[in-house]
Amino acid sequence: MGILNVTPDSFSDGGRFSGPASFDGAGVVSGSKAVELAVDAALQMQADGADIIDIGGESTRPYSDPVDAEQEIQRVVPVIEGLSGRLSIPISIDTSKAMVAKAALDAGAEIINDVTGLEGDPAMMALACQSQAGVCVMHMQGTPQTMQDAPSYADVVEEIRQYLIQRRDACLAAGIELQRICLDPGIGFGKTHQHNFQLMRGVERFLDLGCVCLIGHSRKGFIKKRLAGATEKSGIAYDPLAGTLGVSLAAAVAGAHVLRVHDVRETVQAIDLFQACREPSKSYSQA
Repeated sequence: MGILNVTPDSFSDGGRFSGPASFDGAGVVSGSKAVELAVDAALQMQADGADIIDIGGESTRPYSDPVDAEQEIQRVVPVIEGLSGRLSIPISIDTSKAMVAKAALDAGAEIINDVTGLEGDPAMMALACQSQAGVCVMHMQGTPQTMQDAPSYADVVEEIRQYLIQRRDACLAAGIELQRICLDPGIGFGKTHQHNFQLMRGVERFLDLGCVCLIGHSRKGFIKKRLAGATEKSGIAYDPLAGTLGVSLAAAVAGAHVLRVHDVRETVQAIDLFQACREPSKSYSQA
């Protein structure tokens, strides 16, 4: 799942495709140019091997400012419309607002990716059911404005597993078929760095719930914190790519079905080579 943020303030790539707030080497990028750049980025991710493009118009980084539905729609719908007929892979809309999700689905999106687990907007569950869209149901402790204040769990893996079971069952009760449900433990959403590593070590605990398991770890703070010592020693500016690739490989080996990443090409290539190195050895005559 390739990440396409059309926001000015997402934590690692905000402003690249967000209309008048975006910049390139020559200065401010116009709104129409920003849409064109976003469309091109999505097409490139598809060419690089993405299976889904996840488009979001509101940052959910810690302590981010909320965005109203109309502004969010203005950010995402032109990009989705611009991709109409040009993508052969589905688009997911990263939103917790039913109004935004409906506008995105009407424009051509096929999946709702909701960080509130379809709980943030009372109308979201009914929309997901009526539209026959796929749903990505994520766990988050608190809200983006509060989630990193003091995350606390007695057993982070088991508590989130039980939450996802509860949300899965709520979706089923509402009429959403099992095969349309994806479950996401919410790496970085109301978790300490240690919680994130515990979740990564426990990925297999989310694989027997009858649903696709999504891991969204790309460029997140626990990677930077883990590599802080090495970065300081080297004297070279921190680059999240190598660390993100390491976590991607760990998630893939553990059995995660979907990896939500910024760097599609590098992730696809890393997994391809990793898998090639794990294939049974060929005999000399086959080599």
